[in-house]
Amino acid sequence: MDVAVVTVGDELLAGRTTNTNATWLCERLAERGVGVERVTTVPDRVADIARVVNEYRAEYDAVVVTGGVGPTHDDVTMDGVAAALGRSLERHEGALEWLEEEGGYAREDLTEGTADLPRGARALHNEVGVAPGAALDGVYVLPGVPTEMRAMFESIADEFAGTRTYREEVVADEPESALLARIAELRERFDVRVGSYPGEFVRVSIESDDEATTEAAAAWLRERVDAPAQR
Repeated sequence: MDVAVVTVGDELLAGRTTNTNATWLCERLAERGVGVERVTTVPDRVADIARVVNEYRAEYDAVVVTGGVGPTHDDVTMDGVAAALGRSLERHEGALEWLEEEGGYAREDLTEGTADLPRGARALHNEVGVAPGAALDGVYVLPGVPTEMRAMFESIADEFAGTRTYREEVVADEPESALLARIAELRERFDVRVGSYPGEFVRVSIESDDEATTEAAAAWLRERVDAPAQR
């Protein structure tokens, strides 16, 4: 299963808010064996949201959109998703009933538009907030508040599945360029995916769909690199 993640918010693009939602979603999806092919941040503009969601839903098995959900003036994600799907926004009676019965809210106390979802969407109930999310045609819309987004994703996590990936990391106290021949040999010997990430030390990531192969490849490389000195 291949997925795109779309985060919405002017504050993300301005650097005022760290995009922890994207990182968390990628981690959780990867744990479930789902390949995240795109992570894109768009502003609070209906046209931009609609264009990106429409493009990605044609390319990937699912699109997870987070942020800009609610009844305030800059919460336009539902409008953008509705436009991408060619649907109107309508008051979702099921979402309102849940807010009354489970959330403890009276309808007259809710801000107008709180439960407006794309026509035909399944409401995703907000266990730790108010504004519901939505699921329709492979597009999942989640709130931007991290606690709300995480709780809502967990309620639908079983809808995301793929081939589990096993990962090991080897840390080397050598220049990345000095490791190239050994990494090339590693790839020849083992059916694994390898990435190298320089920093204070070089971190070599080894991944495959087979746990034993991943562990064997990591053990082989660890024996052939200089490990950082213990401090």
